Amino acid sequence: MFRVLRTLGLALGLLGGIVAAQGPEFAQQYAQRLGGAVDELRRSVESFESDARATGNSRDGAVDRLRTNSDALVARRGEAARADIHRLAQLSAQQQALREATSPLGRLAAVIRDPDMAIASATYQAYQPAVPTTADGIVAGLIGFLAAWGGWRVLSDVGGRAIRRRPRTEATTA
Repeated sequence: MFRVLRTLGLALGLLGGIVAAQGPEFAQQYAQRLGGAVDELRRSVESFESDARATGNSRDGAVDRLRTNSDALVARRGEAARADIHRLAQLSAQQQALREATSPLGRLAAVIRDPDMAIASATYQAYQPAVPTTADGIVAGLIGFLAAWGGWRVLSDVGGRAIRRRPRTEATTA
């Protein structure tokens, strides 16, 4: 029986390691989507800034001019431009945080700290599981293995002791 429990504990540890290693892989795929979103927003904002300069306006002046226009369509385009500029700033800051993450599991922590939910959702929808061979993946896998295997060992040891300590009641005939 002990061999079965030990083998089950090892299997649970391996499963925990594989599951935990998915965190850094998710962060990697998230970073790739984030980069694509930043590139596209940057292109859009640069095009807007170019149009603003060509008409003798600053970027902020052009946004304000559009937003305060009496034509609802033009005002909506101004609001969209303002939102794109704001989102580009947020996503660029997160991209910088991902670049600067140097500690083991740092990229995963940066994603968890301040995720863009639209990008995180799209990443989850298209997620491809993999076991990364990066330092982050190895550390996460090891932590997952130790947590699952150690948890199983604690539970099986406590359960075993509880079973051994339980007093046996003998049937008595009256």
